[in-house]
Amino acid sequence: MMRKGCHAYLAYVVDKTKEETNIDDVRVVCKYPDVFPKDLPGLPPDREIEFVIEVEPDTKPISIPPYRRAPAELNELKTQLQELLDNSFIRPSHSPWGAPVLFVKKKDGTLRMCIDYRQLNKVTIKNRYPLPRIDDLFDQLRGATVFSKIDLRSGYHQLKIKEDDIPKSAFRTRYGHFEFLVMSFGLTNAPVAFMDLMNRVFHKYLDRFVIVFIDDILIYSKSEEEHEEHLILVLETLREKQLYAKFF
Repeated sequence: MMRKGCHAYLAYVVDKTKEETNIDDVRVVCKYPDVFPKDLPGLPPDREIEFVIEVEPDTKPISIPPYRRAPAELNELKTQLQELLDNSFIRPSHSPWGAPVLFVKKKDGTLRMCIDYRQLNKVTIKNRYPLPRIDDLFDQLRGATVFSKIDLRSGYHQLKIKEDDIPKSAFRTRYGHFEFLVMSFGLTNAPVAFMDLMNRVFHKYLDRFVIVFIDDILIYSKSEEEHEEHLILVLETLREKQLYAKFF
């Protein structure tokens, strides 16, 4: 039971002492290798929604010069730009918009390229689509004893930006001017837009045996037999919608 006003957190534990599991060794999941690719296959299909960047009326395009970067960051920038181009997630741009790039160090020490969309976000009309309350999610798990958690692979890159809004996603680098064709980290409405997509995709199963929180999926059941049925339904849905997940 949770007291009103208290903070709640969802956590999971990973045993790193165990040998790495192969997808072929996991029952049910082994039948869906296409749902767990090592890399995304490229530009996502058209979906029920597109990501929209709606700005306040009379807003003029905002363009900011690139930030200075350390040599190691420049090397990483070239690598990550090429990966994004190879996957068709970005393309060269002539947009009057342009945000600078910055890097965030991840827990493993590697660098994540991020776009500094703070100025764009200030003039973006906020999407008020609701995110679920954590305490409500806990309530749904009552009585469940078997769980599976699925993380989508680069979930944001699995939703296209509306064609007319692509120029607003543009960013400037030492190596050129580019724009995103898929949703990018740092855009103010990205979390709620993806939440909207996931609720549409799994609406039949919500409050029954599926919880979604942005790009995370939790399947919960009262028995192993029931859980296998639930897991198949979720994996079939991911396959049908061409949504791709990570396999750890």
